[in-house]
Amino acid sequence: MTKRENYESRTEALLLPLMEEFHFELVDVEYVKEGGTWYLRAYIDKEGGITVNDCEAVSRRMSDLLDEEDFIDDSYVFEVSSPGLGRPLKKEKDYIRSMGKEIEIRTYRAIERKKEFRGVLSAYTEDTVTIITEDEQTHTFEKKDIALIRLAFDF
Repeated sequence: MTKRENYESRTEALLLPLMEEFHFELVDVEYVKEGGTWYLRAYIDKEGGITVNDCEAVSRRMSDLLDEEDFIDDSYVFEVSSPGLGRPLKKEKDYIRSMGKEIEIRTYRAIERKKEFRGVLSAYTEDTVTIITEDEQTHTFEKKDIALIRLAFDF
């Protein structure tokens, strides 16, 4: 397990009891370096959406736990936020929740001269994702070929 995976896993373990207490869902935890600064981010959600006050409540409680446990060697910024409209599909629960909904897929390389696809999620496995496009075409993608997969949204 890499340092990053260890930090994310331990953070998730600390967050899960808080999620139960607040009746929130833990969507994802990430430990990333951006512009020379390390960020530990927790993405949370609930029915009807997360508010700034929800994020603040979790952040306060979690910051105390992180200070007590003190398992992260680097200096970092801890953030709690909503996964947002462009929520990526990462875990099986994300795929289950998104079945029958419109999603966007961006591939690393062009497939049939396109890198962007949009359609209704109709199936998934551990290795593949299948969508049905507006013109009733079925497309199956290898997950290893997908750069981004998320719920589609229109403005």
